[in-house]
Amino acid sequence: MPYYYPLQPPYFLLAIGIFAALTSGVAFAGTLKLIVYKWQNDGAQNSGNRLSNRQLLIPFFGITIGITLFLCSGFEIFGFPPFLAYAVGVPVALLTSLLIWFQLGSMLAFIERQGMQSLNLDS
Repeated sequence: MPYYYPLQPPYFLLAIGIFAALTSGVAFAGTLKLIVYKWQNDGAQNSGNRLSNRQLLIPFFGITIGITLFLCSGFEIFGFPPFLAYAVGVPVALLTSLLIWFQLGSMLAFIERQGMQSLNLDS
């Protein structure tokens, strides 16, 4: 039974994917900090949740694309044929990102309804 060994593993795509995900993650964290800071000063009830989601959408897409590229390239490096690597990697990355986006949206809506004090983890 022959094994699949890529002639040129996609190390460059792996590096580009992790770089895109990390830089988009820094932008996402900065945007989220600004939103939380604004909510602390103005109150979450006064600012719109939909506006917050739109501000976070572009960096989140960057993270999703970077992680998808990283995951698919990693599968190829570990011996998956390219078609199978993308057939497995894209749905896994997109489904995970979609679930995280919905969880983030529900957390922002919860904060908007209950206020910032509702996230007190010490009590």
